[in-house]
Amino acid sequence: MSNTLAIVGRPNVGKSTFFNRLTKTKEAIVESASGVTRDRIYGKSDWNGIDFSVIDTGGYVQGSDDVFEEEIRKQVMYAIDEADAIIFMVDAREGITPLDEDVADLLRKSKKKVFLAANKVDTPKQTEYIGELYALGFKEVYPVSSVNGSGTGELLDDVVKVFSPASEEEETGIPRIAVVGRPNVGKSSLINTLLGDERNIVTPVPGTTRDSVNTRYRSFGHDFILVDTAGLRKKGKVYENIEFYSTLRTIRTIEKSDVCLLMIDAQSGLERQDISIFHLAEKNKKGIVIVVNKWDLIDKETNTHLKFEKQIREKIAPFTDVPIVFTSVKDKQRIFKALELASQVYEKRSKKIPTSKLNDYLLPIIEKNPPSMASRGRYIKIKYVMQLKTSTPQFVFFCNLPDDVKENYIRFLDNKIREKFDFTGVPIQLFFRKK
Repeated sequence: MSNTLAIVGRPNVGKSTFFNRLTKTKEAIVESASGVTRDRIYGKSDWNGIDFSVIDTGGYVQGSDDVFEEEIRKQVMYAIDEADAIIFMVDAREGITPLDEDVADLLRKSKKKVFLAANKVDTPKQTEYIGELYALGFKEVYPVSSVNGSGTGELLDDVVKVFSPASEEEETGIPRIAVVGRPNVGKSSLINTLLGDERNIVTPVPGTTRDSVNTRYRSFGHDFILVDTAGLRKKGKVYENIEFYSTLRTIRTIEKSDVCLLMIDAQSGLERQDISIFHLAEKNKKGIVIVVNKWDLIDKETNTHLKFEKQIREKIAPFTDVPIVFTSVKDKQRIFKALELASQVYEKRSKKIPTSKLNDYLLPIIEKNPPSMASRGRYIKIKYVMQLKTSTPQFVFFCNLPDDVKENYIRFLDNKIREKFDFTGVPIQLFFRKK
């Protein structure tokens, strides 16, 4: 299980700024799906060698005070359900508000570890604000500044003590294939068909899946762990916003996997939420196979699948070098082809290219198609390339002006590596360093 930290509190106390500091980013990793009333942001962070996911429950809801307070309450309940540790953030300068007191009541009743962070303590003198915050009933108050980072280290030192170190059992060397996608596209049906039983509850109601479940699959020459977000949600846990649950669990499932089978519904095509999941898998450097399910329900002409494929690739650009397979889980059509592709992508993900081969191939191409000139008319000279010894394909190019290599040239080199060495389905990373 990945460690998860949630940041909760009323609006405008600095949660998102603190989130950006923890994740070293300024953007949401997952776009909010349509129908979600506010943005929720997810990211990755690490402290003292311990990795964890961060949820920013920030956002703003238009409406009456009653609706507004209810939304804050729901966000806190989500965090209590999903997080291993919670940072409860308040504004040290404004002091305690009635909404802070409501949040504190909910958190005190939970069994989760809660850290009260008094934000906007930007100078040592401002620590005088924090005395009254002890009235919220937490043993310790951590003065922090989201803006300049002061106090963050002390807070995180204590937060990560709650987390478990990375589990050794997950490093088994057996491929981990995750089945991901929007609710109700056939993920559980696919797992059941492969395993030959009804171990996953399948209903036409979206959102019936809960925590990630790992199952060893050994059939037809395959041996891997299927990672599925299986299990029925407890009745007391059903909130209106199913997207929040499905997105968070999708993130966790992706993080635990080597290759993702992204299932989409042939009738609705590739939707915005599918694209978000795709980019999430890509950003996490996971192998990807797109599985178009319910293909039996589509009226077909000669080139229907080619048109469908073209539309998908246009929507997922610029990373389009991904296998696409058309299946019908109900009729058991091409589901084993999907597994075969996942196995192939896994092999490609761990492929290592000898340095001499890389240079013999790429340096003549670079000489013939050099990068465009840097500022002040200087030429960029790439001298040498090698693959790093990492778990996913990463290549480093040594050159004189690494910061001046443009994005379109990086894509050009990415495509050349793919053409020659076949990394279909695998995101690769290119780095430029000074020789």
